[in-house]
Amino acid sequence: MTLALTPVASRAGWFTQAAQVLHRWLISTMRQVWGPVMSLIQPVIWIVLFGEVFQSLGALPQFGGEGYIDYLVPGILMMTVLYSGAWAGTGYIDDINSGVMDQYLTSPVQRSAIITGQLVQQLIINLAQSFVVLGIGWLAGARYPGGIGGILVALGVATLLATVFCCASTAVALTARSQIALISLSQLIVLPATFLSTTMMPADLMPQWVQDVSRWNPMTWAVEVGRGGLSGEYPASSWWQVGGLAVLAALAFFWALRSIRAYQRSV
Repeated sequence: MTLALTPVASRAGWFTQAAQVLHRWLISTMRQVWGPVMSLIQPVIWIVLFGEVFQSLGALPQFGGEGYIDYLVPGILMMTVLYSGAWAGTGYIDDINSGVMDQYLTSPVQRSAIITGQLVQQLIINLAQSFVVLGIGWLAGARYPGGIGGILVALGVATLLATVFCCASTAVALTARSQIALISLSQLIVLPATFLSTTMMPADLMPQWVQDVSRWNPMTWAVEVGRGGLSGEYPASSWWQVGGLAVLAALAFFWALRSIRAYQRSV
């Protein structure tokens, strides 16, 4: 006689599988901790270098009387998770080349647990990096009038943005199965996503066509809500920007899940 698993038992099994995948990726991170640490060099350069070079811009009325460092830090926060998330798929390509992915797919581990476990690992790294970026910004002179609540909002929005790009990177990696293709596509996306947004400059100071593009750029959504949280003054469009990021995160996760199933059918 075979016993069917109850929904509760099935969910418990899924969480156990996802936790095991997460544990495996966390061990890998600890063994190569230099990667996440080195990725923090770039935001330090952006904050210190750009903050000093463009410090005088803070006097312009478009910045609302805030110093440029206060304006820049939320943008660098989102830029850090954007760049980190865009590289998330490299781990899957390593697994494909080493045969680990084939072992995953011949085991009873649910495909969604594989995606979720690695995603949570990436989000933990992004969260740690976000705290460091905010700390670096504070040391550079930025202040966060929004308080703890505003910081949590900024971190939450950064997590949504990271989810979008982590899952998209995973989907591309499982489809292309090439480090070169993933890196090339990542560079093709992250730079325009950064500079066609309000990461470093208010929309009013940009050409009209850039303003039009930035208005629908998820990077702008995350930056604006994060900036509102840290400053304590949220833009009127915050509600639909957060909703848009949540929808994109769900779609990206579904894309990653479809991609791992498509990969399994192809091998």
